Amino acid sequence: MENLSPSKEDRKKFDIDLEYGQVREKQVADMLQGKKIEVKSERGMWQKTGNIAIEFESYGKPSGIAATESDYWFHNLCVGEETFCTLVFDVKSLKKIIDRLDTKKWVSGGDNKASKMYLLNLQKLFS
Repeated sequence: MENLSPSKEDRKKFDIDLEYGQVREKQVADMLQGKKIEVKSERGMWQKTGNIAIEFESYGKPSGIAATESDYWFHNLCVGEETFCTLVFDVKSLKKIIDRLDTKKWVSGGDNKASKMYLLNLQKLFS
């Protein structure tokens, strides 16, 4: 008869994996409790260009990432009316990423094209 109970090594690995997962679950819960979040959504263009747009100015004044007082930036990538995925950034980290870009590409958009937005390449963002 085959022994179907997990080995001591398997139990140890499970315990380590469980602890790792629980720590990450707590981090997500902490993001949402007592913290300020900013949620932005974009659809369509990110699929075609491979870029996300992060607003930094509107009507000549700081806005978006340049003006946020939030702790976390949630960036929804939508396909039509559905949210495909949500990228979550610590705002300080996102600002560092933008500051360290070798070249800062930006575009105008929004109402009356009065907003300026950095273009962040998704592939570079994760490299």
